[in-house]
Amino acid sequence: MGGGGDAPRDVFIVAGEPSGDQLGFKLMRALRAACPGVRLRGVGGEAMAGEGLRSLFPMDDIAVMGFLPVVKRLPLLLRRIRETAEAVIAQPPHALVIIDSPDFTHRVARRVRKAAPDLPIIDYVSPSVWAWRPGRARKMRAYVDEVLALLPFEPGAHARLGGPPCVYVGHPLIERLADLRAQSAPAGAGGPPLIVALPGSRRSEVERLMDDFGAALALVAARVGPVDVALPTLAHVEPLVRAKAMSWPVAPRVLLGEAEKFAAFRQARAALAASGTVTLELALAQAPMVVAYRVSGVEAALARRLVVAQSIVLPNLVLGDNAIPELLQEECTPQRLADALVPLVLGGPQRDAQVAALARLDGLMRLPQDEAPSAAAAREVLRLCARR
Repeated sequence: MGGGGDAPRDVFIVAGEPSGDQLGFKLMRALRAACPGVRLRGVGGEAMAGEGLRSLFPMDDIAVMGFLPVVKRLPLLLRRIRETAEAVIAQPPHALVIIDSPDFTHRVARRVRKAAPDLPIIDYVSPSVWAWRPGRARKMRAYVDEVLALLPFEPGAHARLGGPPCVYVGHPLIERLADLRAQSAPAGAGGPPLIVALPGSRRSEVERLMDDFGAALALVAARVGPVDVALPTLAHVEPLVRAKAMSWPVAPRVLLGEAEKFAAFRQARAALAASGTVTLELALAQAPMVVAYRVSGVEAALARRLVVAQSIVLPNLVLGDNAIPELLQEECTPQRLADALVPLVLGGPQRDAQVAALARLDGLMRLPQDEAPSAAAAREVLRLCARR
């Protein structure tokens, strides 16, 4: 890989939440493979600790979401921002890599840039400047030297918005295609068609979507005949999901764990999903879907003022085409959800068009020579290290 060579390198990595920890440990492994002897310091969680990182402090100190939890922990968060920046400044590395969690990591980056203006700062995972608050892109130029993007349209978005140089290094999901598409029985073979329902990973999403999802699936069953419904969920919302599923006219099979979820994706005839990363998982599994979302009235009003993207569905943004139907706010009703889902279950032009669109994703998301995203990210980090 370019930029590594035999020279020892020192990279400081800051991850602020579990998804960043996952990217961080893969980056650490790729950096070691490309540059044996590299020194790796920073902040991370269990996955990065498994790669040998001695975190400056427990990542749980800063892995908080939501307005009230942040306010309650604000003194600790401010102290951790200061401590992280001071650790970088006291022993300047060849590069600082901040991974996602912009409310924390970008504050660290600004402090470091002020004290050490020549130190390369790399932002691994672009903030969603293409979706909302696009002015953030231009502001990032002051303290970020390069953005490593997970989505192929993001370099163009940063160029259009006046953001920092941005390079597509690949989404970690493209390394999981074998899991998403392993050999299995054809969708619906030997029984009723399988519909996967995914009402979200947060309590607020489950509260707002579960009842409408259940009612929509009952309408689908009334129109197409018996259906098998799989309902993958996560441990922290499982009790709420199970309680709400009790009232569904079509009883679902509640699934826990990634292996069961991916197995359902491989066999799904169609899916009904809340907007989020799961839509990209479904798309790469080539499962036709309908996407829904609903937020509070206040959040919806803010979104209308701030959101600039033509879609909230990640595969649509990658494709540059609203191939996947999305039903938001007042459009998210059982009848409309069923109307969009039935053609995907029965087959016909709508299903065929979506399947054809999803088949284009591989070409758009794969890296040249099928390079692993973590290896591509490491290559860029080491290239920028060489500037020191």
